[in-house]
Amino acid sequence: MTMMEEKLLVMHGITKEFPGVRALDHVELQLEKGTVHALMGENGAGKSTLMKILMGIYQPDEGEITLKGQTVKIDNPKKALKMGISMIHQELMPIPDMSVADNIFLYDYPAKKGFVQKSVLYKKTEELFRELGIEGVSSRVFMKELSQAQMQMVEIAKAVSAKADVIIMDEPTSAISDHEVENLFRIICTLRSKGVGILYISHKMDEIFKISDYITVLRDGQYIDSAPSDKLNQEKLVRLMVGRELKSIYDRHPSVTGEVMLEVKHLKCKGVCEDVSFKLHKGEVLGFAGLVGAGRTEIMEAVFGMRKRQGGDIIKEGKKLKICNVRDAIDYGLALASEDRKKFGLFLELSISYNITISWLKHLQKSGIVNRRGEREKAGNLSKDLQIKSSSIKTRVGKLSGGNQQKVVLAKWLLTEPDILILDEPTRGIDIGAKKEIYTLIEQLAREGKGVIVISSEMPELIGISDRIITVHEGAVKGSYTGTEITQERIMMDLG
Repeated sequence: MTMMEEKLLVMHGITKEFPGVRALDHVELQLEKGTVHALMGENGAGKSTLMKILMGIYQPDEGEITLKGQTVKIDNPKKALKMGISMIHQELMPIPDMSVADNIFLYDYPAKKGFVQKSVLYKKTEELFRELGIEGVSSRVFMKELSQAQMQMVEIAKAVSAKADVIIMDEPTSAISDHEVENLFRIICTLRSKGVGILYISHKMDEIFKISDYITVLRDGQYIDSAPSDKLNQEKLVRLMVGRELKSIYDRHPSVTGEVMLEVKHLKCKGVCEDVSFKLHKGEVLGFAGLVGAGRTEIMEAVFGMRKRQGGDIIKEGKKLKICNVRDAIDYGLALASEDRKKFGLFLELSISYNITISWLKHLQKSGIVNRRGEREKAGNLSKDLQIKSSSIKTRVGKLSGGNQQKVVLAKWLLTEPDILILDEPTRGIDIGAKKEIYTLIEQLAREGKGVIVISSEMPELIGISDRIITVHEGAVKGSYTGTEITQERIMMDLG
C-alpha cells in the first residue's frame, strides 16, 4: 500500500434514481493513489451504476465527485477519458469489423496531416502488447476473429493505453485463463507502483484478497463499509455483502445416481474434437473441467446441434438420437444455457416474460395467436420460483443484474421441461448470494432425476457441486473422477 496520504478520487453522497427504484442512496467511495480498491456487493447492489456515473454514462441526482482535489462534472465517457479515467467493461463492447489496433486507439489515432498512420498504429499496438505480455494476438486482425479471452486482453490493453490515473476493472478475469490472470495481476502491480488507482470489481473472493488493498461494500444501493483488505476475511466480507450469515455455498450431498441417461460415443466435430465419449447418469451432476480453449463448450454445442458433427452417436436412454439442429435437441429433452447469456441466451430489449417463454411459444399459441395470459402466468410462476428480482415480469431483461439475467436464462430452459440440462459457466459474473441459489437449483434438479452437466472455469465450484468430473484438454477427454478421487491437484495435472 503506497502513497496512502493522497486521495486520488472521492465520490461523496452519490444518489441515483430510476423509475420505481433508488439504485444508489448517498454512496461514498474513496480511492487512494497507487492502490487497488475492490468494490463488492451482490448483483443489484449498485456497483455498476456507481461506475457508470464515474464514467459519465449516467449523471447523479445528488452528490459530487472530486478528482485530484478538484470537484468535477463528468458529462460523458469521452470527457472521463480526457480526465484520466478509463474502464474495462464486464460486457465486452468491441467494434467487430475493425482491427485490434483500431479498437485500442480509436480515440487517439496517430495521424499526420489528417491521415491515420497505419504503420505507426500497428507498431504502437505491438509495443503495448509486448509491454503487457499479451501473446498470440495480431494487431491487424478484426476483433470478430478473436476468442472471448483474447477480446478481454485487448480491452485491458485499451484501458492501459489511455495512460489513465484511474482504471475501473469490472470482472476483468471472467473470460481469461489462469495464466492470463497472473499476467493481469502483474500488470496491476506495475500500474500500482506508478501511482495509478484501480477500482476492481469481481465476485471471486480469492482474487479480491490477493490483489486489493482496500474493500468497499455496497448493499441494496447503500454504502455499508470500507476497510483494508487485511482487516477482513471471507466470512466477514460475505456477511457485509448479504446482510446475513451464509452457510457454505457448497453444502450439497452427492446425488444418488441411476442408470445411464445420456451417452456420447466417439463424437467427431471438425476443429473441435476427434473422438470424445462420455456418459451422464440419471440424477447426476457431471462437471467438465478444462482451460479456456480446451473445447468444453464446443463439445457441448456439437451435442446440442449448434455445431455440425462429422461422426459419433448421441444416445439417450438406449435410443440413438438424430440431432441436426437445436430444435431437434430441445424436442429430445435437452437444454443448453450458453456461457454468453447476452449473445445467445437473452433478448435484452424485451421483457422477462417474453424471454422466459420464447422457447415454449408453440405451447402458448393457437392459429398463430399467442395466449398472453398463459404467457404471463408461466413467466410469473417461474420468476417467483427462481426469485428473479424485478418490479414486474414486464421489465426489460437488459435492466436486470447479471444474477437475475442468469435466472431468466435458466427459467427459459426449465419451461421446456428438459431431462438433461447443460449449464455453461452458469455463475460467471454473478454474486455469491445468487451463486448459492443456482447451486441449490442444480441440486434440486438432480434430486428430481434430471441429468445436469456443468462447465465451469472455477475449480472450487466444480469440485463443490459435482458428483463426477471429466477433464478435457485440447478437445480430448483426459480423465474421469468421482468421490475422493476429485482433487484440485489431480484435475490440474490433466489440464496441462
